[in-house]
Amino acid sequence: MRKRRKLKAEINVVPYIDVMLVLLIIFMVTAPLLNLGVDVDLPRSRAKALEQKKDSLVVVIDAQGRYTLEIGDPATGKTQKLPVAFADLAQRVRAFHDQNRDAAVYIAADGTLSYQKVMDLMSLLQQAGVPKVALMSQPARSEGSGTEQR
Repeated sequence: MRKRRKLKAEINVVPYIDVMLVLLIIFMVTAPLLNLGVDVDLPRSRAKALEQKKDSLVVVIDAQGRYTLEIGDPATGKTQKLPVAFADLAQRVRAFHDQNRDAAVYIAADGTLSYQKVMDLMSLLQQAGVPKVALMSQPARSEGSGTEQR
């Protein structure tokens, strides 16, 4: 009678270690080559603002973090300003957007405001169903006058 060999229930990990070491070397070589950020010097523009043919909604955040909705009507040229709490903002924007699907939505945030507040507002607008949001900025200052142009 022949003696039967007992089966080994072990995994040969040597090939896996070889693959892991090769991947480690590849990542170590390529990691410094990845550029995580790009310095951008945005151009200044003296271009005129585009005419709005439809209603627009501007969500304004002042330096203290207070929110105001500015609803503009290009037909009359009037702007309606409504102070609103952050908790009620999504509901009001959703109501405006449901009535005016093609209306532009803008964010006008104070320059000293935390970037996180702007991102929170953009997230809230997205949850309210607004597909596109534009950020507003001031035109470039003229070198001679020292005042901002509008």
